[in-house]
Amino acid sequence: MRNIGLVLLCLLATTALAATTPRTPSPKGAEVYIISPKDGDTVRSPVVIRLGLKGMGVAPAGAQFANTGHHHLLINTTYTTMDRSIPRDDRHIHFGGGQTEAEVTLPAGRYRLQLLLGDYLHVPHNPPVMSKPITVTVK
Repeated sequence: MRNIGLVLLCLLATTALAATTPRTPSPKGAEVYIISPKDGDTVRSPVVIRLGLKGMGVAPAGAQFANTGHHHLLINTTYTTMDRSIPRDDRHIHFGGGQTEAEVTLPAGRYRLQLLLGDYLHVPHNPPVMSKPITVTVK
């Protein structure tokens, strides 16, 4: 029972810290976008995703430099909790190494893809730098 209390205390402290941690500012006019595939494309898996960024630089996760971030690919999801780290799962793909191109394996189907830039701690910038979503079909 004491361990559960300790876990809850740690979770509360982490949540309070995340809620009070200032977000990294993004420069005015910064844009992130998917170079390819294009909206409406039919593609084969693995899908080569080319990631674009304007008005900022790319830096790996953990490297804190002004006006930089790293890409996160959102698959069939939206992200609205801008004051928290972007989760890492099959719907939130992290490119924390500073990648600007990647192969993503997707089963056949229709997908909504969107990019969200994260700072050195995987937290979206303020204001968020997020692409327009595109839709692709994987054959």
